[in-house]
Amino acid sequence: MTNKDLADLIFPNITKTIEDYEREYPQRNLPENAKVTRFAPSPTGFMHIGHFMPALIDYVLAKQSKGVFYLRNEDTDKSREVEGAVEYIRNVLSHYHLNPDEYEYRDINESKGEYGPYIQSERKEIYQTFIKHLIMEGKAYPCFLTQEEMDSIRESQARDKRRIGIYGRYAKYRNLKVEEAIEKIKNNEKYTIRLKSSGNFNHKFKFNDLVNGEMEFPENDIDIPIMKSSNGLPTYHFAHLVDDYLMHTTHVVRGQEWVSSIPIHYELFKTFGFKMPKYIHIPLILKKDGEKVRKISKRYDPEAKMSYYEEKGYPTYAVIEAVMTIINSNYEAWREGHPNSSFTEFEFSPKKMSSSGALFDLDKLDNISKNYISHLTKEEVYKEVLNWSKKYDIEFFNILEKNQDDSLAIFNIEREQKKPRKDFACFSEVKSQTWYMFDELWDKYDKNYEFQNVQDKEEIKNILTTYFNEYYCDTDDKDTWFDKIKELTDKLGYCSNMKEYKQNPDKYKGNVTDITTVIRVAVTSKSQTPDLYEILKILKKDRIESRIRKFI
Repeated sequence: MTNKDLADLIFPNITKTIEDYEREYPQRNLPENAKVTRFAPSPTGFMHIGHFMPALIDYVLAKQSKGVFYLRNEDTDKSREVEGAVEYIRNVLSHYHLNPDEYEYRDINESKGEYGPYIQSERKEIYQTFIKHLIMEGKAYPCFLTQEEMDSIRESQARDKRRIGIYGRYAKYRNLKVEEAIEKIKNNEKYTIRLKSSGNFNHKFKFNDLVNGEMEFPENDIDIPIMKSSNGLPTYHFAHLVDDYLMHTTHVVRGQEWVSSIPIHYELFKTFGFKMPKYIHIPLILKKDGEKVRKISKRYDPEAKMSYYEEKGYPTYAVIEAVMTIINSNYEAWREGHPNSSFTEFEFSPKKMSSSGALFDLDKLDNISKNYISHLTKEEVYKEVLNWSKKYDIEFFNILEKNQDDSLAIFNIEREQKKPRKDFACFSEVKSQTWYMFDELWDKYDKNYEFQNVQDKEEIKNILTTYFNEYYCDTDDKDTWFDKIKELTDKLGYCSNMKEYKQNPDKYKGNVTDITTVIRVAVTSKSQTPDLYEILKILKKDRIESRIRKFI
């Protein structure tokens, strides 16, 4: 009996050859130097920032080079698959407009591209064709080690401080005769398919990573499993080889934790004589925790999850910009010189990535977001807050819909000017910073009046009564309004001239700021707000009078 007999027994239904699939998946018709990248998450959990960064790099590389960015669902580990994870990945990519050129979405029965299926569990026959070829070539074999035997091997290797794995004398079934292997299979003994490694651990090979530069590794000599016995699906490493070869992936972007897999992938590609893609092993994402800097954690850090940014209402632009700043050290300087350009126009360079880790700073994200939101029009802010609140705060959504004109006016305070106010870092902050402008919330919330220098209740009452009865007029322009405020200030024994007040503070009860603060706090409860004149103009006489009288 021959290796072909063994291969036919294991894969009786596999009749195609590697050459057949090479014809089905021809070279892509793309411009010279175009890059083909893939975002290939496993649906074993929900998307986090460590997924988002490589997806963003994949997208930028493809778009810059007029290449292809495709999505591949690596669902071969069915035991760990999380329901809804694939749909969430699709929603995240859509939310940030990182839409793949090729994909397959089973949940909505939608697909695009000529190099699919893009779901690994649907490519089973393709993988088995490649595995069958290896068995026929004598480069792979069925391994009948039981779980108990493998556990025992691992325990003895750990005890003896040896490398963990099936290699050398531990590869018990590596040289099993074909006839014996066939007999075991016919007797329904469980098995996995392992690569018959040709590597020598004492020999080194050189590998060029686009981030880390030239690296040196020992050859892989472990007979790694390439097909699971339970469902006939390949292991991650083998599926990676087949898919990236047939889909003509040119660049693989993945985390530094995969560097240790390089010897395995190097041997797999070498075994078939395939050209390897170029690899970009990106740094770990770090965060500052007090005085320490540590890896960002899905368990402890809410900002590790991509859902955090949507729930908080960060603009997609701000999140992308914040991540781009940690992808390449020169991105911020480029952005300053290209304020209106798309991030895809930035020339990403793997060499400008830090191999030691990328520090993701929420304060920087807040600053980017505040600056971005401050330059939106009032209509854009209203639309964004409305969309966010419809999903996350229906009470606020209903208030905004009901009070559209007032909402637009509120969002326009100190906006359309040379230096616009930068108050909102995310759309979830809008309600907490503007609630006092909406009667529905003003009447509902308990208020903590933040009076400052003027605390005496009778003095506060006198200031408010005098202002409203003698000076307030809702048709005044801003200059006239402020002139009246200064008149009120001087009449009540305060100083309207700040220079004079600083020279002789003891002559006065206080200054003009104390007067405006009393009015501000009475109608908003807050000592710090946007422009008081604009607030009064929006609230109008009846609402101002009602609030002052209720307070008094």
